[in-house]
Amino acid sequence: MNSWKQIKKRLRRIKRPLLSLGLLVLLIMLLAIGYHTSATGSSDPVIAKLREEGQDREVYLTRTYVCGQEQLNLGTMSANAIIELMLRHPEWSGKTDEAGKVWITEEIEDLSATCKKNGYISVDKNGNLTLYDGPPKEEKVMRTFFQVDIDSMESSLPKSVLDQLHRGIRVSDVDEYHSVLSTFSDYAMEQSEKVMKRKS
Repeated sequence: MNSWKQIKKRLRRIKRPLLSLGLLVLLIMLLAIGYHTSATGSSDPVIAKLREEGQDREVYLTRTYVCGQEQLNLGTMSANAIIELMLRHPEWSGKTDEAGKVWITEEIEDLSATCKKNGYISVDKNGNLTLYDGPPKEEKVMRTFFQVDIDSMESSLPKSVLDQLHRGIRVSDVDEYHSVLSTFSDYAMEQSEKVMKRKS
């Protein structure tokens, strides 16, 4: 009986290092597979295509802001340079067009320089909360958000706030932008709210 206990103890001692060694080997293999995937970019179809074809391409970077958009022509780059750029920025997305150009998109949680300089939020003649490039009277619409319930706003908000909204509320940073949207979203028409939920 005692000898059986000793054998079991010995087996446990042997199994523990073997189990640890097996887990270590498995972990190393998984890390190696993950590194190989990120290094080759095989999970990204654009990178895979660039590697396969190896051609120089014209590259455009589109910066999409919470408000506004900017487009930069990065010029003609080698396939390796484009791949290196995209691997350095895994949060960017890319695509190629029929002409072989590469379009890279960067999402930025901020206002574009144009919005910071000229952004106004107001209501248009149809009662839609709207972002303008410059004062609303110039009617340079950048984006329409949702239709507001004018009657409800007029009955619950001070006249000074409504006057300010009609003149245009200046938004110069992302916090102001979100604050204004949040304030007036309470007066969004039900149908507009459903549309906003679908988009998000």
